[in-house]
Amino acid sequence: MTDEKEGTFLVTHAESDAAVLKDVTDGQVHTLSSNPGLAVDDAVEATVAPDPPMEVTYRVVEVAERRSLSIEESEEPPTVHERELAAETETGELAREERAGVGEVHVLTPPEADTADAVADVIDDREATLSRAARLGVNRVEIRSEPGVVSVRYLP
Repeated sequence: MTDEKEGTFLVTHAESDAAVLKDVTDGQVHTLSSNPGLAVDDAVEATVAPDPPMEVTYRVVEVAERRSLSIEESEEPPTVHERELAAETETGELAREERAGVGEVHVLTPPEADTADAVADVIDDREATLSRAARLGVNRVEIRSEPGVVSVRYLP
């Protein structure tokens, strides 16, 4: 019997001979005993299994899909719709909306003076932001902002 696990993983660390995968659903971390060509910030739909006999490291049994993820801060302001969502949302709260097609838009409403810090928090929390992108099945995270409004766009 094998303890294979199928899921979506974010590559959080990669070297030529090893890699670390984080399951974006349950947060479990899997250290790979070898690296089958993965790079940091890749999202992989894969099956992993523990290495015998100790079962402390894992190997990749199969990679069904692999895509590179990115986070970028856009010079563009939030869209009219994103500003409308922000206007309906209490300061300090988050509004989420599915995009037509694939992805989501998250609109944060920080106090105006804290807008730059809110953008920095999203960028600095790279692992959480990219894990969310991997879960949503998108490739790119785009952040737009203006005082009091930060939109985090999870895009294909």
